Amino acid sequence: MKPYIITIARQYGSGGKTVGKLLAGRLGIPFYNREIITMASEDSGVNAVLFSDERLKPDLLTRLRSRYTGDRQAASEVAGSLIKDDRLFDYQAKIIRRLACEGPCVMIGRCADYVLRDRPDVVRVFVHADAAFCLEQAMKVDSMPEDAVRKKIAEVDDYRAKYYKHYTGHDWYDARNYDLSLNSGVLGFDGVVEAIIRYMETRAEFQQ
Repeated sequence: MKPYIITIARQYGSGGKTVGKLLAGRLGIPFYNREIITMASEDSGVNAVLFSDERLKPDLLTRLRSRYTGDRQAASEVAGSLIKDDRLFDYQAKIIRRLACEGPCVMIGRCADYVLRDRPDVVRVFVHADAAFCLEQAMKVDSMPEDAVRKKIAEVDDYRAKYYKHYTGHDWYDARNYDLSLNSGVLGFDGVVEAIIRYMETRAEFQQ
């Protein structure tokens, strides 16, 4: 099978990270998630805690709002720090491109599908599921009351969508951003892995 770089965007609780690990294991290729932040920190010399995990910092959201409310003074005062926030994303994008150049791998989130949009060897996947399935899966790892977990799911998906919109200009939920949009609540994690592998096999045959 032709080697591919697989990027996985995922709703919280859909098991996208689990799918990524299973897929990387099946294919015998590296798996990258938060390792990208560690590498970006080491490469840039910036403390890892300053890198956002697919989240726009609250102060950045305030700064962005100031641009649209006509608060010119506020926008001017934060111009320098805005560049810094975007620079942190650029550090991560640099690592994503470098890892892609090193060979086939699975990357989770961080707009990797967009960062690698010009490469012909990328398979872009979005893993999603209905609310009940995401809640069930999230409850297995989050030691919180059900209502709190529901709130966390909504918050995480919201900040991931805003992060994606800010850095790509596109809607995170738009299926046109991806090669595959797969429902883990219907297929199961192993089924999603199989669907991705079958897609790669079919795509390789079609491109011959």
